[in-house]
Amino acid sequence: MMHPLAMNPGPAGHYLVAWASTTVDSEAAAHALAQAGVQARLAACAQVEKIHSHYWWDGQLQQADEWRITWKTTPPSLPALQRLLLPLHPYALPQWLWGESAASPAYAAWVAAEVGAALQV
Repeated sequence: MMHPLAMNPGPAGHYLVAWASTTVDSEAAAHALAQAGVQARLAACAQVEKIHSHYWWDGQLQQADEWRITWKTTPPSLPALQRLLLPLHPYALPQWLWGESAASPAYAAWVAAEVGAALQV
């Protein structure tokens, strides 16, 4: 049986999964944030990947290795995920991006079921 949050397609008729993403300056911090969101059942999963960033900071052009974390969750869980993770973030001005993506019904149902314990649906 499909999870109730995955049974209602979005406006275009697609099943929706929400995602959130940030970057940090160490692999250890990335894994700690990834684990915190998943362990709290505010995300079904999180991916950690090493990237190289170019950016302006304090009036200087910078570049550095960073680690990107992307969580998959349900749209109603995004605010709670943000409230949990931003206080744990090591940056003074964390990148916090989010959105919704169309997903297969089976994947959307899996995400909703894994996050469902936190939502108490």
